[in-house]
Amino acid sequence: MTGLTTHVLDTASGKPAEGLVIELYRIEGATRTTVKSMKTNADGRVDGGPILIGETFVAGTYELVFHAGDYLRAQGITLAEPAFLDVIPIRFGISDITAHYHVPLLISPYGYSTYRGS
Repeated sequence: MTGLTTHVLDTASGKPAEGLVIELYRIEGATRTTVKSMKTNADGRVDGGPILIGETFVAGTYELVFHAGDYLRAQGITLAEPAFLDVIPIRFGISDITAHYHVPLLISPYGYSTYRGS
């Protein structure tokens, strides 16, 4: 499978992060262009398959922006103001359009982790 996928897991609750808003941007020099905005489903994934696939899956630099603070507040978690983690940007490159790029996010109110998954 080729394309770009993501999912979000809430490590504080041990469950997928449902309802978390994610924005995807393409970065070209100093220009940041919105590609897509989406929300995670009950499995912490984005509905409709890969975020980028086919003609939209092109090499370049991208940024996934995860609105973790809004999600955590909606879960009833009281965050400091300003929150330690609110909006989490993850900038990454796609160099091989024949490959699958999976960019998961593990979140809690005071930490996050990501990696290139499979």
